[in-house]
Amino acid sequence: MLQVKLEFKQTQSLVITPQLQQAIKLLQLSNLELTNFLQQEIEQNPLIEWDESFNRPAEATAKPSEEKLASADHSGDVPWSEDQKSPLAEMGDTVEDPQNTAPAAFETFSLRSHGATNSHDTGAASIEDLTASTTTLRDHLRQQIKLVINDQLDRLIADYLIDMIDDTGYLRGALEDASKQLGAPVSTLERVLSAIHKLEPVGVGARSLAECLTIQLKELNRHDPAIEALLGNLDLLANRDFAALKRLCKVDMEDLTDMITEIRTLDPRPGLAHSFSAAEAVIPDILVDRDRNGEWRVTLNGETMPRISINRKFYSSARKSIRTEQDKSYLQNCMTTANWLERSLDQRRQTMLKVAREIIKQQSAFLNNGVSGLKPLALKDIAERISMHESTVSRVTSNKYMQTPRGTFELKYFFSSAIAAAGNGDAHSSEAVKHRIKQLIDNELRNKILSDDKIVTMLREEGIDIARRTVAKYRELLRIPSSVQRRRLKSSLGCPLTDANR
Repeated sequence: MLQVKLEFKQTQSLVITPQLQQAIKLLQLSNLELTNFLQQEIEQNPLIEWDESFNRPAEATAKPSEEKLASADHSGDVPWSEDQKSPLAEMGDTVEDPQNTAPAAFETFSLRSHGATNSHDTGAASIEDLTASTTTLRDHLRQQIKLVINDQLDRLIADYLIDMIDDTGYLRGALEDASKQLGAPVSTLERVLSAIHKLEPVGVGARSLAECLTIQLKELNRHDPAIEALLGNLDLLANRDFAALKRLCKVDMEDLTDMITEIRTLDPRPGLAHSFSAAEAVIPDILVDRDRNGEWRVTLNGETMPRISINRKFYSSARKSIRTEQDKSYLQNCMTTANWLERSLDQRRQTMLKVAREIIKQQSAFLNNGVSGLKPLALKDIAERISMHESTVSRVTSNKYMQTPRGTFELKYFFSSAIAAAGNGDAHSSEAVKHRIKQLIDNELRNKILSDDKIVTMLREEGIDIARRTVAKYRELLRIPSSVQRRRLKSSLGCPLTDANR
């Protein structure tokens, strides 16, 4: 039988508000990404501005004004309440009005684009004027096509084929598919492609490495049956199987060596000479150095760490001049957002510093001894020691870089899995083991090439318990060829036979 009754129930739940979601997002942003985010907030909120007491980001920030406040969106979800603690309690009237301060010297030099319409932008320098224009590989090829192909239809086919060429200079895609798209026979496409092969850079438009090298050798008038056989067996050349190559090319070792030397002078990626990509500079977020006592000191990079301040003087004057409830709600919402953002940034700095200091504390042997001193470390280990959640540590260490006397590393670099020790010793970091494997292989002799089994034996003698398949996996990650391939390589390069030859 159904009945109605009233019950009291107490539960706990975690409600992630939009502000909390934003605070979590701030943790995983790098300093450069955070600067861009804050720039957007400054443009939308008239109460937020860059903190002039610290290094200011390169882009100048407009000062808040009544015009900005009047033109801003008045939408807000924070109601105005006289009983609510007013942010005015935190303000003083001694704050200097930012509108009355003279602009900094560097603010008189404008880097605005030519599209600016303000009268004071006339004659201002443009950032576009400071950068050299670049010609892409496809543009470079199209300029030459006009000189070597006269037929208008062939030029259209050439233009289509040029679009199929990647940045390295290789033609990607089958001519049969292009033939169906263009409605032209494959023979015509082959003829046009042959014309593209004659363009600069030499070797562009090739469909394989062998064809690319063949085009360059023909241009040098060095293409003959022997070297054609060599180009047809590049896999044997990669494996240093010189005996098979001599038999297929029908030459002796001296002639084979000359052909290999000539091939090494060719460009396997001719298109890269005309391919340009913006270099991504790695700017450290955290700096590590020694203090006067020789202890490791961890600081945040103040040059790239963005900081904001709240223009409380402007808030006070704007609050007195506002008459409608809608404007009051908007202004209060701006102040609430500004206060929250200021606290979130401060919390982000403290969290980053706490995590970085604990990482350096655990990996101090790395700073003293190099990669061999790396210890096994997991996110959970750091989280437990600083009483934070593992997900928080994961976000803090994402997209962050640390500058140390050993170089600049991503924070994730200091976390690695553990390799058991042979006996009762401490576990070893996988990065340290990789480094040791590379050292052993770099120091091997031509007549004593180390197999994976031999490396396992040597590592176990050093107290590292590791399986042969793990050694093989690490060797492949380091892009180190097998012992058979290294033996052929070292023989061809004339590496020393004994320690006396070193």
